[in-house]
Amino acid sequence: MSTLREQLFARKPLSLLLEEMKGDNRLRRVLGPVQLSSLGVGAIIGTGIFVLTGQAAHDKAGPALILSFVVSGIACIFAALCYAEFASMAPVAGSAYTYAYATMGELFAWIIGWDLVLEYTVTSATVSHGWSHYFQDFGSIIGLHLPHRLGFAPFDYDPSLGRFVSTGAVVDLPAILIALIITAILVKGIRESATFNTTMVAIKLAVVLLVIGLGAFYVNPENWKPFAPFGFSGVSFFGHTVFGQTDAGGHPLGMLAGAAIIFFAYIGFDSVSTHAEEARNPQRDVPIGIVTSLLLCTVLYIAVSAVLTGMVRYDRIDIDAPVSNAFAQAGLPWAQFLISLGALAGITSVLLVMMLSQPRVLLAMARDGMLPPRFFGAVHAKFRTPWKSTILTGLIVSVLAGFLPLRILAELTNIGTLLAFVIVCTSVLIMRVADPQAHRPFKAPGGLATPILGILFCLLLMFSLPVENWWRLFIWLGVGFVIYFSYSRYHSVMAKERARAEAATLPAAASRP
Repeated sequence: MSTLREQLFARKPLSLLLEEMKGDNRLRRVLGPVQLSSLGVGAIIGTGIFVLTGQAAHDKAGPALILSFVVSGIACIFAALCYAEFASMAPVAGSAYTYAYATMGELFAWIIGWDLVLEYTVTSATVSHGWSHYFQDFGSIIGLHLPHRLGFAPFDYDPSLGRFVSTGAVVDLPAILIALIITAILVKGIRESATFNTTMVAIKLAVVLLVIGLGAFYVNPENWKPFAPFGFSGVSFFGHTVFGQTDAGGHPLGMLAGAAIIFFAYIGFDSVSTHAEEARNPQRDVPIGIVTSLLLCTVLYIAVSAVLTGMVRYDRIDIDAPVSNAFAQAGLPWAQFLISLGALAGITSVLLVMMLSQPRVLLAMARDGMLPPRFFGAVHAKFRTPWKSTILTGLIVSVLAGFLPLRILAELTNIGTLLAFVIVCTSVLIMRVADPQAHRPFKAPGGLATPILGILFCLLLMFSLPVENWWRLFIWLGVGFVIYFSYSRYHSVMAKERARAEAATLPAAASRP
């Protein structure tokens, strides 16, 4: 029992993490602070700003959506500072998985690694699905129409009926194709991926600035009244509303409930830390990339939500395409065209960064023996990319996006990401107490208050999510425990090293008089 307990909570020294980077089986260092910041912006601005703003304003928060973005942004800023501190200390692939291994032990590392697999895979499938529908909407504007049978998942969930229904379609073909195209780009190399992403980021930033600059002239302050029609609260605990109003289904309403929903819009800045091993100067550039991308996107989100709710009264905002539809209601069809094009570019870059991050987490887990290293740890001899796991990720994402409806995919994402943020903040807190003298090229300001506030804010948002999200998370983690206790704990590199060390001491102990 003591041996099992020692393995479950065995920590991987930072010195060993840094030593692993010196081998040949490592990634190419080609990314600077601008490219890393671009990757962060590419991952953040997309589905959230172009889609979820409508749902959150219409159903949850009203014009108080502006404050919802502030609350979610504050929670993310605390978590981002913790990510930046750890990324500067351990500039290797793996993100939160690696940080947990260094501070909380092997079992927690597996939990967070398995959780990140869920986050990146499902987010990628969700974004692929969203890309498909924006592509079809954009095609309809220019007169191109895809047959219904090839443009949707074969089934969907109907909330009014409470059951799954047939859509009459066979497969969402555009969602499959975009996932496979992005996979091919990612296998080719990180430099090409980053260049492609930078181009997409430039396009969508121009469109977002157009929305803010042009939309400001069409803002009617009367649309901000009442500012918080559902109140400023909206906190629930495992499905039971503690503070605030509820809808017909018992779900919380209010500014905080809106913050829990639009948290999806901030997912992505953490992906910058997964590319620490590919940064030219990771101790400096990765913290810059994380903090810069998050602060920039927070300002843009607040501005867009203010313009959107000022242009259109909250209860008349279109849920599916809120930003472009707002300009259609203002009588600006040319702006609607440009915004739809920008949304398409924005969602493409989000998909690229999400699918870029997933194989890096699998690579880190394979290096530790948690997953089969011959497959998940394989780095292409020429491209220096984790090509096998990239292809596998692309295939899984394409299948999920092509055959599962958006409602199922989208609900699996937020809670997993929040759990990852909680563990990263906890890891930084533990390291501050256990090893205060460790070299920290970047140290999050605020002392112990920063990780503690990060934990509290993220837990607040987690408990504000519907209870169904918790059950799905528990089921996924249960599957992960089965894999860990049947495979990973027996193949763990740390466990094997400890076993060899113990075996070496036995003959010496037996020879003593």
